[in-house]
Amino acid sequence: MSEPSVLIASDSFKGSASSFRVAELIEQGIRRVLPQASVKRLAIADGGEGTVDAVIAARNGEIREADVFGPLGDTVCARYGLFDRDCAIIEIAEAAGITLVEQSRSNALLASSYGVGQLIDDALDAGVRHIYVGLGGSATSDGGSGMAKALGVRFLNASGEDVAPGLAGLRDLARIDLAGLDPRLADTEIVAITDVTNPLTGPSGAVAVYGPQKGIDVRDVAAADSWMRSYARMLEAICGRDIDAVPGAGAAGGLGAALTAFCGARVERGIEFVLDAIHIDQALEGVDLVITGEGRMDAQSAFGKAPVGVARRAKARGIPVVAVVGGRAEDLGEVYESGVDLVIPAVIGPSTLEECMADAATLLPIAGESAARAFLLGTRACRVARP
Repeated sequence: MSEPSVLIASDSFKGSASSFRVAELIEQGIRRVLPQASVKRLAIADGGEGTVDAVIAARNGEIREADVFGPLGDTVCARYGLFDRDCAIIEIAEAAGITLVEQSRSNALLASSYGVGQLIDDALDAGVRHIYVGLGGSATSDGGSGMAKALGVRFLNASGEDVAPGLAGLRDLARIDLAGLDPRLADTEIVAITDVTNPLTGPSGAVAVYGPQKGIDVRDVAAADSWMRSYARMLEAICGRDIDAVPGAGAAGGLGAALTAFCGARVERGIEFVLDAIHIDQALEGVDLVITGEGRMDAQSAFGKAPVGVARRAKARGIPVVAVVGGRAEDLGEVYESGVDLVIPAVIGPSTLEECMADAATLLPIAGESAARAFLLGTRACRVARP
């Protein structure tokens, strides 16, 4: 058998290793078994953490930095990417990320997406005509009102005064004034990329599902959702469509809804956008084995997560797929049905989550070695089975 061609396209192991680093470590293990193998590495993401780096690396773009307001109004240095001359890729977590603030009731009510609007404005100043906004990891539940404020929209109470920032401001919202909305948006394609399909309101909405993890007290969910419903009705009046029902409107605390209503954005599945942007189909040509992965694989992985997105593209070409993961759920039936052939947990013995995360440089090469040996075993089995 000639030396195999292997493509490694894993998501990051959050808090432990970036997508780039995961691929490097897995390759180390592969070369213990297949030292002459042709190994290609691609960074991937699903619209959240790592999306900018994955797209910029694949498209030879550049990273740009801007000082913007964080969720509570402090200044943060946020990164985004420019590529293909007139395109920008933004991760909203850079300006409004949940890691930027402590999760508390007061912070959850006040956290604003204003900095996201500033990033969009900076991209417009750079002359882009297409902006892709990754809606993952937000600290905010303000319905994207902060983002819209940064782009010139005013949110007014019954007295005609600006409402407070954050979710709390929606409680007093009586009118939305679009007179100052940046006119450049009308000539700019905006695409919201996300792996969730939640509506803006209701039991599956932004507040009910994601609010508590951002610090909203469960006793406040019903009241906060009623503010969001009132906001949704105003958005419908502005743009003439039921924004609440748009799949993904509830992503990132309602940023999906605001991008749709104020910027005319369309919503796309994050992993499909990223895979197309990094030219995954071309990378799969001539490949004998695909290794993908993520920090934890469970039933939700089958619904828009990066590894299954990779697996589906590979299986369409008949390429075997191994997923290297930090941990896994007991039942992965839907993951296997979606195209993953084998899941290899990187953990090799009793240890805490913190210990596993700290020991990635040892564990991931071992998992890569196991993946390569499983591939060789399957290849030998196929030769034996032939008449």
